[in-house]
Amino acid sequence: MAPFELAQPEDLQEAIALLDAEDARALSGGTALMLMMKAGVLRPKRLVSLRKLGFDGIDTGPGGELRVGGITTLSTLEKSPLVKKGWPVLTRTLRTLSNVRVRNVATVGGNLAHADPHMDLPPLLCALGARVVLRNKNETRTLPVEQISTGYLETSLRRGELIMALEVPPLGKRRAAYLKCTTRSADDWPSLGIAVVSDFQQDFRIFLSAATDKPTRLTAAEAVLKEGNFDVKRAAEAALSQVHIESDLHGSADYKKQLLRVYLGRAIHEARSAVH
Repeated sequence: MAPFELAQPEDLQEAIALLDAEDARALSGGTALMLMMKAGVLRPKRLVSLRKLGFDGIDTGPGGELRVGGITTLSTLEKSPLVKKGWPVLTRTLRTLSNVRVRNVATVGGNLAHADPHMDLPPLLCALGARVVLRNKNETRTLPVEQISTGYLETSLRRGELIMALEVPPLGKRRAAYLKCTTRSADDWPSLGIAVVSDFQQDFRIFLSAATDKPTRLTAAEAVLKEGNFDVKRAAEAALSQVHIESDLHGSADYKKQLLRVYLGRAIHEARSAVH
């Protein structure tokens, strides 16, 4: 690993100033960043720790939305009674996200900023209509989670921009599910992931992950389901006509196409059967 400077700012303005350089990277949980540095994929000259900045914690906003601080750990999110009560699909999903050791360290903001298409949270958060609050030296802005990833390990985040908070709208009458298929243990990287959030009338949001280079909304499948007859087979074929399925170490494109045909129906069934 190439040598680097570790900065540990105690206030947000100092952290943002330190990050305003091309060779600087934010260090949140570090579970992905350190592996990429060890592999030589990234060679930052400065890491800026976010641990002392205090934007963690979980609460609800004035509109009933879930608000999660950007450096909240995944295990804190998983164990939150507030999340379990209002957004149980997040709790269920987190239980098979990597392993306990990773979840104890990895953070919500770091998970989204990494932009690996095989991750479990981004497609579900996209389907839930979640958004993030971003901050750099010039401005604060809000961005839908589905607009963060622009490709494999690529994001729309600007230089020095931090994910301050995640906001998830209330489920209301909608039901939700996330299913993934792994070739090994249940917490392994998926070959394919499907997130479904719907009121099973006219509100459908379905996102595919791991088979594409970023979480991808299956609008063609949604259109078929909005017709009201829940023809899952036709919805799956519509989805396959819309997206480009990619091969990788977790399965060939043909294998993943067949997984989509199977798991779309399973995810829809699980969402319809979900208990709030």
